[in-house]
Amino acid sequence: MLGVDPDGFAQAFDETMHERFRGVYGDLPGTLRAMAQRSGVDPSEDQVQQATDMRLELARRLLGAAPGPTLETLAALRAAGWLTGLVSNITAETMHLWPRSALAQHFDTTAFSCEVGAAKPEPEIYLAACDALGVAPTECVYVADGSDNELRAAADLGMDTIRTTEHSDTDPTWPGPTIGSFTELRFFLAAPTLE
Repeated sequence: MLGVDPDGFAQAFDETMHERFRGVYGDLPGTLRAMAQRSGVDPSEDQVQQATDMRLELARRLLGAAPGPTLETLAALRAAGWLTGLVSNITAETMHLWPRSALAQHFDTTAFSCEVGAAKPEPEIYLAACDALGVAPTECVYVADGSDNELRAAADLGMDTIRTTEHSDTDPTWPGPTIGSFTELRFFLAAPTLE
């Protein structure tokens, strides 16, 4: 679509992952153009638009794939008094589509890397979520699969951490608590103490 060698484009995408997470290249069309240029091609506006539409459709499918039990668990945790925040390394297209996703209504706040300008495992992204929720890191439970060294970074800030292997098992050496399904959180976490 962009007229670039797929392997070269994939390499450019991989090499710039953390830059893309931080929003260095701007919106999705700007990012795709920059990646194509990095691969030695200057695509037309039409090519960039076609690639943008394709990437947005992929992001829509991924955001729409949240399992029903996960959504029910998030709703149950909030009903039990938990504040919920999402800390995520994402690129511009996911942030653009987020408000219309089924997941969005289940979070009190988000700390998206491309918006915060920091990516996991940098402390700033975790602290942005804590600040938005009005809580200290030591009052948080961080649940994740462990990619990007995220569990260690959260623990270093004083968060309790739980590894989930439901969708990915990226940190199998993590010594802390592990759950196989997000639904287990309902039984793992008691209602928070509200002051």
